[in-house]
Amino acid sequence: MKLAVLIDADNIPYSYIKGILSEIARYGTPSVKRIYGDWTRPDLGGWKNVLLENAVSPIQQYSYTTGKNSTDSAMIIDAMDLLYENHVDGFCIVSSDSDFTRLCTRLRESGKKVIGLGEKKTPTPFIVACDKFIFLEILESETKKDEEKGKKKTKKSKTNKLPKNVIKLIESSVDDVADEDGWAFLGEIGNIILKKEPSFDARNYGYSTLTPLIAATQLFEIDRRDTANRGIKHIYIRSKNFSKGEPD
Repeated sequence: MKLAVLIDADNIPYSYIKGILSEIARYGTPSVKRIYGDWTRPDLGGWKNVLLENAVSPIQQYSYTTGKNSTDSAMIIDAMDLLYENHVDGFCIVSSDSDFTRLCTRLRESGKKVIGLGEKKTPTPFIVACDKFIFLEILESETKKDEEKGKKKTKKSKTNKLPKNVIKLIESSVDDVADEDGWAFLGEIGNIILKKEPSFDARNYGYSTLTPLIAATQLFEIDRRDTANRGIKHIYIRSKNFSKGEPD
């Protein structure tokens, strides 16, 4: 997908930029990269070098009135212009501000994919207005892990305990797409989970992807099936309770 990346500099620290752009590259090509703020403010000075390094275009938006955020309006206007030009397939809205909730809803109504990125303080209405929402703290911890890769991993044997609501979400999603033998394709499960909970990400719970997270629950059988393409397997899962059978 061709993606428009729009960043709200007023409430996103510049230290996240590497993780943000690396994450976005997993979903498509960022053909538009813009960041909005009042660049006359000293507290935004840290952005200067990282913008040059990552080819992000700064958009100047003066703060006309104290206490009012004019950056939001500039981002929303540009997003609507890009929508009507129809040169991108999706949008990445980088902010922790709930003011973008209606924008995300409108973009999705027009058939565009919307990925939100923000800190864990982001209000729920903004999170659920996106197709997928990614917490920046997770990206930061991944960056730190990459930097420390030379050191020996001591935490690998540690099992991350999953909250009950996460297990329930997985179980209900498996039930939603399972065939008559109880097997469900992992790709479909992932899509259903995101529709129910846009902020869901295996990395939030200490797992790299959905497969090891599901395996850690020890509640499901995992079947890796061969495909016509050598080296590629499709993963199916089934509740262990299903194989025990239920009385008629």
